[in-house]
Amino acid sequence: MSRRDYSLSLRDMLDHTRETVRLLGNTSRAQFASNRVMQLALTRLVEIIGEAANRVSAETQQKEPGIPWAQIVGMRNRLIHGYDVIDYDLLWDTITVDLPPLISSLELLLCSREKGKCVNPTTILTISIRALRDFCATAKDM
Repeated sequence: MSRRDYSLSLRDMLDHTRETVRLLGNTSRAQFASNRVMQLALTRLVEIIGEAANRVSAETQQKEPGIPWAQIVGMRNRLIHGYDVIDYDLLWDTITVDLPPLISSLELLLCSREKGKCVNPTTILTISIRALRDFCATAKDM
């Protein structure tokens, strides 16, 4: 696979991770437990995240130790091969606890790989701090 292909896999991971978190939304644990369609949809999305992670080169994975590659792929394997014994408590925890930080990690990784196609979060923070400082200075003079 070329570098571009790895970027596509990373983008797939990010897109499907976002979709998973968005689909669960404000659903309660009890609602999730009683909604078979949602369970199946979220299971599939997490499988896709794992498959995309599996397609990222070993070199890229080694350069990004902050992303739990083996666990992501392992979760995919567990869901695919253990389809008859899916632990929905584990799936819930994965989606509610593990995926939100994964979104941030993937955004930063893609930002660094796709220079010029994103805004660095540090830049946004710096600009916001300057704007707040200027606003406070102006308000004090009023």
